[in-house]
Amino acid sequence: MILRAIILSLALLGSGAARAQTAPVWTPVEGEALIGDLPMARGGVLPGTRIHYRTLGEPVRGADGRVTNAVLLLHGTGGTGAQFLSPQFASELFGPGQPLDVTRHYIIMPDNLGHGGSSKPSDGLRAAFPEYGYAEMVEAQRRLLVDALGVDRLRLILGTSMGCMHIFVWGTTHPDFADALMPMACQPTAIVGRNRLWRTMLKDAIRSDPAWAGGDYQTQPVQGLRAAVDLLLLAGSAPVAMQRDLPTPEAVDGWLDGQMERRLPALDANDLWFQVNASWDYDPSADLERMMAPTTWINSADDFINPPELGLAEGFAPRIANGTYRLIPNSPDGKGHGTHTWATSWKDDLIALLARSEP
Repeated sequence: MILRAIILSLALLGSGAARAQTAPVWTPVEGEALIGDLPMARGGVLPGTRIHYRTLGEPVRGADGRVTNAVLLLHGTGGTGAQFLSPQFASELFGPGQPLDVTRHYIIMPDNLGHGGSSKPSDGLRAAFPEYGYAEMVEAQRRLLVDALGVDRLRLILGTSMGCMHIFVWGTTHPDFADALMPMACQPTAIVGRNRLWRTMLKDAIRSDPAWAGGDYQTQPVQGLRAAVDLLLLAGSAPVAMQRDLPTPEAVDGWLDGQMERRLPALDANDLWFQVNASWDYDPSADLERMMAPTTWINSADDFINPPELGLAEGFAPRIANGTYRLIPNSPDGKGHGTHTWATSWKDDLIALLARSEP
């Protein structure tokens, strides 16, 4: 997922609304961890860094006192850990006998640095917030686990979009931390080409709005944010499904109006700029051979952000030891980049990964 806005908009297409009416409600335990001062690669230190998190289930400790059943779920750009409580995800995975049954697993869902209830520019620093990258975001996750929750080993890391990229950072910098890895909707290489282009266009739209005022705006720079939402909706779109579900000009225009009405009030321009900018340091491609944990990497064929015609996965996948790669084919019910949030598309892959990575 690139943004929670994308996931929510895609949920309006297809069968999600009907299923949501009967889905169980998952009520996590929420907490905040103070993980100390966080140095940034581009300079500066974020003092007193705060990470908000949600958990389901209880930790189980082995004879040595170490937690044995922890699962880390990593959200996409602009999202929060709450996205994993959506029916199309949680109702397929967290219930009795399901792959991540919360009676057997300790599920940890952080709001990553710069997102949700964690430390972020809109808390007060605004554009003076130190520029963070994926290395700092993963370090914040590590401190949350080890220092705050007492977890020094994970049964599984599952991540979507930005969370997918974070998994490749985890796998190449902390190869022994997890028993299994499931990255979905990303590539393990630097963000260039069209993927960087639309992100740069989004950042430029925000900061070129006259209301930006150097980041010290009194009201949100709505002109820039409207352009940002336009780009986000395109990046997360599923073309075949949209052609079916928005069959007239009036349907398209009405849908877009509704998206703007819902999305704009929830956005902060500084937060969004930093969130999209955070991928500046991402490129694990040189170290893929360091990934030792059993890995199932999944992309979808209708993903605007990670188009399969680039052929990147074919070159990278063979370099991942114990790795399996699958491309979910395009279909009329496709979810585009948001396929990662619809667990029915890859639930069997998760079951197989957990089986082959059993400690």
